[in-house]
Amino acid sequence: MDITHFYVEKGQGEPLILLHGNGEDCGYFKHQIAAFSQRYHVYALDTRGHGKTPRGEQPFTIRQFAQDLLDFMDGHKIERAHLLGFSDGGNIAMVFAMRHPARVGRLILNGANLDAGGVKRAVQIPIELGYRIARAFAGKSDGARQNAELLGLMVNDPNVPAQELSKITAKTLVIAGTKDMIKGEHTRLIAKSIPVAELIFLPGDHFIACKKPEEFSKKVLEFLGQ
Repeated sequence: MDITHFYVEKGQGEPLILLHGNGEDCGYFKHQIAAFSQRYHVYALDTRGHGKTPRGEQPFTIRQFAQDLLDFMDGHKIERAHLLGFSDGGNIAMVFAMRHPARVGRLILNGANLDAGGVKRAVQIPIELGYRIARAFAGKSDGARQNAELLGLMVNDPNVPAQELSKITAKTLVIAGTKDMIKGEHTRLIAKSIPVAELIFLPGDHFIACKKPEEFSKKVLEFLGQ
């Protein structure tokens, strides 16, 4: 373990860990922290190399971030937690839940994807071009190197075969926007491949938790409280 996570902690009750998306920090969930902390002990993390958490020396991959989450839980003596992940945070939560089923209470995957093919081409093509350019300049500037790493997560990761989702034992809520950058059929495939999952589409785009916080938080709290 070569990093110490920056995190925001609020509330009491069962642990609920929030994992933000690519290039963001835990501030993405400011509305959810306020809503969820009335019932749960919320931990909102900055992922490795994001926000105020250092980059460290380990690989910059979704699987490494899942290992980081395990280290965080062990370090804070959290035996089991509910996980809510958005976008790349959803991918981290998904990989974690496959690897460590006993450590997950309930799982909420918001705008997650199994691979780059799950992203609408209009969104993915500029990401892939940006990644190639950033990689070409990575040796010349720190900014380009960081950019290449962030874009690389969206090009090369998480690469999870749908059949592997059968390893997830947690009751799962798969939630996405009706105009999400993740293809609708891809989100349906994720929900269908997890043994116990429900699927909700909310009106809006990829960023429904931020843009429609009340609606989003209500659905999540209903699911957690079932």
